[in-house]
Amino acid sequence: MPKIQDAISLQNILRDSNYNLSLFTVDYIKELESKIKIVKNKPYVTCLIREKEVQLKPEEIVRQLYAAKLIKEYEYPKKRIRFEHPVQFGRETKSADIVVFDQDRPTVEYIIIEVKKPKLKDGKEQLRSYCNATGAPIGVWSNGGQISHYNRKDPNFFVDITDIPKADQTLADILQEKFTLKDLIIRDKIPNEGKSLKTIIAEMEDEVLANAGVDVFEEVFKLIFTKLYDEHKSQQDKNVINYHLESKKFPTIADKSTNKRAVYSKKEYSFEDIKKALESLDSASFRVLEFRNTGQSEGELKKKIQKLFDEARKKWPGVFPDEGKIDLSPSHLSVCVSSLQDVKLFNSNLQVVDEAFEYLVSKSSKGEKGQYFTPRHVIDMCVKMLNPRRGEHMIDTAAGSCGFTVHTIFQLTGHLFENAEISEEEKEDVLKIFGIDFDEKVVRVARTLNLIAGDGETNVLHLNTLDYDRWNETVKNDEWLMTYGAGFKRLSGLKKEKGSNKEFLFDILMANPPFAGDIKESRIIHKYALGYNDKNKPKSKVGRDILFIERNLDFVKPGGRIAIVLPQGRFNNTSDKDIREFIAGKARILAVVGLQVNTFKPHTGTKTSILFLQKWDDEICPKKEDYPIFFAVSEKSGKDNSGEYVFVKNGDGKPKLDKYGHFIVDHDLHNYNSELPNGIAEAFADWAKKEKLSFWE
Repeated sequence: MPKIQDAISLQNILRDSNYNLSLFTVDYIKELESKIKIVKNKPYVTCLIREKEVQLKPEEIVRQLYAAKLIKEYEYPKKRIRFEHPVQFGRETKSADIVVFDQDRPTVEYIIIEVKKPKLKDGKEQLRSYCNATGAPIGVWSNGGQISHYNRKDPNFFVDITDIPKADQTLADILQEKFTLKDLIIRDKIPNEGKSLKTIIAEMEDEVLANAGVDVFEEVFKLIFTKLYDEHKSQQDKNVINYHLESKKFPTIADKSTNKRAVYSKKEYSFEDIKKALESLDSASFRVLEFRNTGQSEGELKKKIQKLFDEARKKWPGVFPDEGKIDLSPSHLSVCVSSLQDVKLFNSNLQVVDEAFEYLVSKSSKGEKGQYFTPRHVIDMCVKMLNPRRGEHMIDTAAGSCGFTVHTIFQLTGHLFENAEISEEEKEDVLKIFGIDFDEKVVRVARTLNLIAGDGETNVLHLNTLDYDRWNETVKNDEWLMTYGAGFKRLSGLKKEKGSNKEFLFDILMANPPFAGDIKESRIIHKYALGYNDKNKPKSKVGRDILFIERNLDFVKPGGRIAIVLPQGRFNNTSDKDIREFIAGKARILAVVGLQVNTFKPHTGTKTSILFLQKWDDEICPKKEDYPIFFAVSEKSGKDNSGEYVFVKNGDGKPKLDKYGHFIVDHDLHNYNSELPNGIAEAFADWAKKEKLSFWE
């Protein structure tokens, strides 16, 4: 006879599967667990729809929980729902996991839900075949941790929709509803559907971009640029939202006096709490977001998005040419806009955007030269350890997407990438922050993020850091000057000697230079002391990162401080002893932090460490032979062996969210505004104060 089993949990059944339960509330999970019976050591429940006992395999758990949502939240009656519904394919019959039938035509398929395929790509293909065979206009895929909602526009394209209609709604109600910044915060795909922007773009590639005959990087960049601008236009609504949350004692804005978030009570609020609080906010007067597919014709949608892109180019110049156009066809653009429209890009530490651009750029020259975007939690550790202060000049000489520069801006202004005006005083500090990179694509990405974080001006320059003698030729180019001239003029003001591009007077430098490949051009090698061997003969080739070490030391003034990511071999190899001696002669070695091997995966498994230096100075860093050095090794990289981020989980096994609705990467580099235990950065700060280092006194 079956017996009721109290102790078994759904999490135990899902162990080692590709399913999880983060999309479902604790109440749904507990209710299903309470109904479990054990038959011959296997868990069974009475099916909500079929009203017979079924074994609880992972996909069945998701099906039962989603059916409960259909009934309780979407208010579909049981009589309109069927499991294992037969779908005819010629002579073959297959079974759709869940089907919701049309209200007026009870034998016509309206919504098809796929849960048996735990991977999105497989599930979407299955959905496509079922929807095409039945004519169902709406499809849903879920594995319990991620979910996707689609409108089948025609056999070729599935278009993302925000949600499925409730029983008393139509698809048109979903497409045409008024959608404001408040709605975007509440419905943000990334926390709500368990996806990353990288995943969404990869899905767009599978759907339309791969065969669209366009430069994928350029077209996705245009769309992200345009969407950022659309959110920016709702800046005033953001202020109202903040005011509303503050009135309810939610911690919403950073405390600029301490660079820590404001705390109004001892209670820690979850993102779910903030969503509930926002639901009571009257947004009738809010601006309607324009970056949306609202069911208009594809031609009308393209005109609307092109107009928005044109406005964005004027607001943030120097990223796209004045005559720039969106090259996607109207039908392809329709799919892409639908995919991106429910992703909130502002109010972020930029990890969301970075991951997407790294995915796009890694297929081109960036990866081949061994330079990858630095994970944001690594950047934050460096910024916290070097402790930039207002009035100081900072540069990244291998800037990539400018994580180091933007996070330095966050540190100085006390607020994140949050779509808010910054003061004139803050702008002065922002214009002391510089970035240089040789890759024109990533310079444009970086300029976009810096323009927004710095509110309209940027010092991100397209230059070859190592080949500084050629800069004078570059700046003669009229087109280059129009884009970068103002920033280069500010950079020139920091030259140690007028007319020379070799040495500068920066207070801080942070960089992750490319460390794959060698420099073989004698013209460049001859400019560097590390380009010569112990017999003072020029080498035939030199590692790119080695020349960056010397170049970076030239960029900072006496007493200036540096953080540079290097391959671990530079610290261990006997053949690199001369490099270590060169560094020790120029600067005090403050710290070496060993990063875990997964840190830069999936692009490279090279073991790296971060070297922290302070250039010798008679007053603030007097030269000495013997001094202590801070050593640390990271044991939690925040990534798994495949290079996917690992996130902190709540007690119920769901990913924990910060107040912005972002997943919290699980690492040991810093305490993430007290969301994590104190890490390496906090330990260094304590040590630096005891050592009375000049920038921590």
